[in-house]
Amino acid sequence: MTICDTNIIIELLKNQPGVVLELRNIGLPNLCISDITRAELIFGARNKTDLAFILKGTKPLTHLPVHPPISQLAVQLMEQFPLSHRLSLPDALIAATALHHGFALYTLNRKDFRYIAGLRLHEPA
Repeated sequence: MTICDTNIIIELLKNQPGVVLELRNIGLPNLCISDITRAELIFGARNKTDLAFILKGTKPLTHLPVHPPISQLAVQLMEQFPLSHRLSLPDALIAATALHHGFALYTLNRKDFRYIAGLRLHEPA
């Protein structure tokens, strides 16, 4: 399985060809998103039309909830990297979700995650 970062879903919803092709290569049954990504996308909706588009576009993906072990791991990551890398709370939760499940993370912002030990970043074909 591959967890998609928020920026990947944004590019998917904008129909960005490179991201769309890569997601097709991975395959819908192998794609998932964290509930944090869903929340970020919903927060970014500008109106009801945007919100409906986001909800419809993410519905086919497997949604991964944030369980206590994930939130605890996210806090540990925040404690490790609060100053050196300015790890944000959403990124910590998304990374912790990927680590907890042992899934790769597909992101356009590799610099935001590359320093996290054990986190596999998806390499586009």
